[in-house]
Amino acid sequence: SKKKGLSFEEKRVRMMEIFFETKDVFQLKDIEKIAPKEKGITSMSVKEILQSLVDDGMVDTDRIGTSNYFWAFPSKALHARKQKLKELESQFAESSQKKEALQKSIEKSKIGREDTAERAALTEELAALRQKKEQLKAEIDKYRECDPDVVEEMRQTNKIAKDAANRWTDNIFSIKSWAKRKFGFEESRIDKSFGIPEDLDYID
Repeated sequence: SKKKGLSFEEKRVRMMEIFFETKDVFQLKDIEKIAPKEKGITSMSVKEILQSLVDDGMVDTDRIGTSNYFWAFPSKALHARKQKLKELESQFAESSQKKEALQKSIEKSKIGREDTAERAALTEELAALRQKKEQLKAEIDKYRECDPDVVEEMRQTNKIAKDAANRWTDNIFSIKSWAKRKFGFEESRIDKSFGIPEDLDYID
């Protein structure tokens, strides 16, 4: 069967083993030689794995002259794990307190909401009233067009539209008059050329 390659996390673990087992300081080129030979990590992935460990604070790095050096000591890793454990324990304690407070709040909110015959009747009545409200609202919407405010709004809208139409009609008549004077065109020819209806007139 085909040999399964190492996962990203497995490569990280094996690379940390290089540092912990040797307790030495390395350059990138050194790790690129050691990792494939001793830990089965392909040299092409060494840089990426190493950078991820640096980003997570598990491996230290420093530039000396023109070279970058990398190291990681078990003592620091142990301290980091203890610190992480402390943080997790603190988060767990905080979450436990929140859970307890929420549980108390839920129990308190249940008081007076027990399933009784009276509560069931009130719930049913509330549902019926809500349904009645929706029916009345629908009925009111049917007669909305008779609302004086709505009628007045429609009247104002119609007036604005009528004024605008008459203004454009006036503009068309002015342009036709100018064209007849300027070029001597017949009115019927102007109407035909620009698609102007013969019965175009102002709206009363």
